[in-house]
Amino acid sequence: MNDTIVAISTALGVGAISIVRLSGNEAISIANKIFKGKDLSKVKSHTISYGHIVYNDETIDEVLVSVMLAPKTFTTEDVVEINCHGGIIATNKVLEACLLSGARLAEAGEFTKRAFLNGRIDLVESESVMDLIESKSDEARKLAISGLKGNISKLIEKFRDNLKDLLSSIEVNIDYPEYYDIEVVTKEKIATDIKKMQTELQNLIKESINSSHLKNGIKTVIIGKPNVGKSSLLNRLLQEEKAIVTNIAGTTRDIVEGEIYLDGILLNIIDTAGIRKTNNLVEKIGVDKSLSMIEDADLVIVVLNSNEELSSEDKEILAKTKNKLRIIVLNKSDLESKINIPNLDNVVTTNTLTEEGIISLKEKIKELFNLEQIKSKDYTYLTNTRQISLAKKAYQNLLDAETSLQNDNPIDMIELDLKECFDSLGEIIGITYSDEIIDNLFQNFCVGK
Repeated sequence: MNDTIVAISTALGVGAISIVRLSGNEAISIANKIFKGKDLSKVKSHTISYGHIVYNDETIDEVLVSVMLAPKTFTTEDVVEINCHGGIIATNKVLEACLLSGARLAEAGEFTKRAFLNGRIDLVESESVMDLIESKSDEARKLAISGLKGNISKLIEKFRDNLKDLLSSIEVNIDYPEYYDIEVVTKEKIATDIKKMQTELQNLIKESINSSHLKNGIKTVIIGKPNVGKSSLLNRLLQEEKAIVTNIAGTTRDIVEGEIYLDGILLNIIDTAGIRKTNNLVEKIGVDKSLSMIEDADLVIVVLNSNEELSSEDKEILAKTKNKLRIIVLNKSDLESKINIPNLDNVVTTNTLTEEGIISLKEKIKELFNLEQIKSKDYTYLTNTRQISLAKKAYQNLLDAETSLQNDNPIDMIELDLKECFDSLGEIIGITYSDEIIDNLFQNFCVGK
């Protein structure tokens, strides 16, 4: 990290302003080579200077240059931000001038990576930076801000502090058993402490899994036989004519996707081809694709025609979705009901003639995913698979420690399980990490962030 990096930190295209960012020991001297205005080496930190970017006697752009001196910067290094006019040509020419003057093009996420490696932010806060950039809803934004403020990191640190206190007490009792003025750590006390941490960590994992919908949305698949109203249901939910609707069976032969926000939570809705046996090759491919979508769905909406008795296709669909979180929609409630369904959970009655016709479906979705309860929380959740898997590993370490206690294993064996738990929690916030994990994590970031 001894070299100075540069990248365009704003979206490339036509706009009012673009920002070219430099970070590193030579950031100011490199900017000085191409900036005609004040001597940037003499300006105060966190000030803006007016001037022009000039290279090989050619004026490239009129700019404002921000100078921020280490360590009070995002990367804790010297940082220069060149605010130039928006536009692909002008922005790239400024970037080119920086590169030709000694800077290196930054890798994806390298500014944030330097902030992490320099101790400015931890790993959870680093991931929250990208979560904030990619957030598609206000709830996802709030979740990212919570991580960026360090709320989840403080919670993990609290877990580690409790473990550290317990491990310290165990160490003292093992190494200095002759001292009577120290607290004697009995196996009963260890069991009580472990049980308490288990409960708290298990609740965090459970709530984090439930709250993943705040960030990623709910992948919702609409499935049913032809002509039950799947496409009409999609159109009504999206409030636009996204899918073609006809009375010809098999009209939808490929998936049709759309997005809506339900109480601020994103629903990724997929309308699928009608499930039926067919000799038409194209339609058959669509049917097979529809059935494959069920497995990856967070929610399956099974649409049945309430104006007809259950068919063999309906029964097959109900069987294939029985182990999934699903809502059974009895559609076309404006017609005479002829359907006779078994005693199933999460059944709603709808029609697609009016907006009011699908209110019951929306309410059922909110109920199943506890949307009101999730939104009322403080957004202190683990936000991705990496964090949750490490928390699960830490939880398993606590279970192993409990089993060792029950089997009356030596205290130093129990101590090993607790130390593994301590290390697993440390990996969440990046106190312990491997270079490979860090490289993989930051390569998914934007270049320039």
